[in-house]
Amino acid sequence: MTSTQRPPIAVIGATGQQGRSVIDALHDTDVPVRALVRDPDSPAARALRAAGTDVVQADQEDGKSLADGLAGVAAVFYMTTFEGPEGPAGEVRRGHAVADAAARANVPHVVYSSVGGAERKTGIPHFESKFTVEERLHTLVPATILRPTFFMENLTAQLAPNEDGEIVIRMPMPGDVPVQMIAVRDIGRAAARLLLEPSAIDGDAIEVAGDELTLDLVAAQAGETFGVPARFETIPLEYLGDDEDLKAMFRWFAEGSAYQADLARSRSLVADVSDFRSWLVMHRQQEAASIS
Repeated sequence: MTSTQRPPIAVIGATGQQGRSVIDALHDTDVPVRALVRDPDSPAARALRAAGTDVVQADQEDGKSLADGLAGVAAVFYMTTFEGPEGPAGEVRRGHAVADAAARANVPHVVYSSVGGAERKTGIPHFESKFTVEERLHTLVPATILRPTFFMENLTAQLAPNEDGEIVIRMPMPGDVPVQMIAVRDIGRAAARLLLEPSAIDGDAIEVAGDELTLDLVAAQAGETFGVPARFETIPLEYLGDDEDLKAMFRWFAEGSAYQADLARSRSLVADVSDFRSWLVMHRQQEAASIS
């Protein structure tokens, strides 16, 4: 790094949807980005490198590689996942490993993407695990916690019309219960702003959403956008099989006051945060572009 070059911002999990959204947002600035990835030769990592991102090998299972990858950065973004054989326990272990490495590397600021409601003792295992990571971070490094609500992208697979030409969105919860949601693109833009401007919010945490609507309205807006019949259908929790974690989450959703983001506060962080209808339009345009 030259004497005039700004130190980079590191993104851990750079090839995932959240990490890539953060990198895309940072590329709209003049700040160099360092992507920490497990496999620097993967197609996704090569694509990052081709787009001008510095790609460095680091693994959340290897504390030394993390600390080395974080050396000299201005800030770091990361998220954790409960997917894998260890479930939430593995999420906690990996989340703590990054926090420890950031402390060893004297990282000035960490933005951690957790989940909306993590601090409210929901009893949902993969929410509780994220809050455990939040607590560890706050004891070690200056940190801002970004708490996204339901990802709009979780609905993508259900937007394709069935053989009858109808969109049917199915979830194990009532259709008349409102749910807050956010586009992954906006998670990236929110995180990028917090990485560059930690004082952008009051306090050290923010729950973010771009819209709040019932699943009946989700289906209606999807039908209007795609020009086909659409409806929402409640399915039994038993469709989730033995996944008690997801069952707990959908029970929490059904209570009706699950996510509690302040939409105005979200807009103060990302002024043009997408509502669901505008996200649908972008999704439809992206689909059309991919087949043209």
